Amino acid sequence: MRVPPAAISFSDDDVSDITDGISECLKTGALTLGKNGRQFEEEFGDLCRVPYAIAVNSGTSALEIILRAIGVQGREVVVPTNTFFATAAAVIHAGGRVRFADCEADSLALDLGSLRECLGANTAAVVIVHIGGLVSPRIHEISEVCRQVGVPLIEDAAHAQGSTLGGQPAGSFGIAAAFSFYPTKVMTSGEGGMITTSDEALYREALIYRDQGKEGFTTNYHVRLGYNWRMSEPHAIIGRTQLRHLPEFIDRRRQIAEIYDRRVGGLRGGVRSLAVPRSVHSNYYKYIAWLDPTVDRGALKKVLRDDFDIGLSGEVYETPCHQQPVFRAYPAGRLLQAERICAEHICLPISAKMAADDAEYVVDSLEHALALTHTANAVARD
Repeated sequence: MRVPPAAISFSDDDVSDITDGISECLKTGALTLGKNGRQFEEEFGDLCRVPYAIAVNSGTSALEIILRAIGVQGREVVVPTNTFFATAAAVIHAGGRVRFADCEADSLALDLGSLRECLGANTAAVVIVHIGGLVSPRIHEISEVCRQVGVPLIEDAAHAQGSTLGGQPAGSFGIAAAFSFYPTKVMTSGEGGMITTSDEALYREALIYRDQGKEGFTTNYHVRLGYNWRMSEPHAIIGRTQLRHLPEFIDRRRQIAEIYDRRVGGLRGGVRSLAVPRSVHSNYYKYIAWLDPTVDRGALKKVLRDDFDIGLSGEVYETPCHQQPVFRAYPAGRLLQAERICAEHICLPISAKMAADDAEYVVDSLEHALALTHTANAVARD
């Protein structure tokens, strides 16, 4: 594909460093919960400016561990419906009950008014999701509402490695945050995740939960109903290598985003960029653009793929959680803002490997594809 929706960046030097590190692991037999994992935790904690970080095997695990450590069993957790399946699923796996809330169009994140309506005596926690790498400018207001009612705020920061709001990094706003290092993310460890927190008690609990609920690594005395949520040393080695390059990855993505910002606004045919607030420094995990409701998103994506060899990145998200069949037991009625958000946007391809010419080609192709889609729609109506 000429412009794929995402791409992973590993230099030859990175590959050599990773190979050497894994070779050492194989020779020593230190394959899990070793020095590389500890160093990765320290380095990622420094990025988020928090004292504690816990490396785990996925972002989903990170969320579930946080929820178990807080103790949500039998109680409600407020979750924005515009999020990935794992956010809500982690609540259920931790024994909680999901309460879906609506989202706001400015940041695609949790809507403050809807949150207030969802809070009640049975609320155990609130999750805010940094969609596409965008930290909501209203997170301080949301945090204050949570503080007033005595409910902890959790960040689902799966998209937001290196993103900031007013200079404050994602992963430092709530009682704890969960990050993902899945291969599509701005930085990857292959598979993996990270918990960040300033709460020492939660940190101690998370260490227990991630290792089968054991009191310590060298014992078989189990004090929590944990699971095998450990990050292996090879994954930590990959993650540390990627973390070293995170600033340059983000800089490159922002350069591509600047081209999109400049060009997309001049297109005719029903597309405009999502405005990123000036206080937000996004890592541009996704570049989000709004479509006019008259544009057939599926047809547009097909034309870009088949005629121009461009893969649009996956939506964030195509179907809100409250409309997913698996969550039918958690009815939420109509959450109209989120439903519109999910239906009326696309994500243009963006990665640290894209060149400026690639971005220009994407916008040129998008203009042609919109024209072709509109023509096809007009013919179909006739």
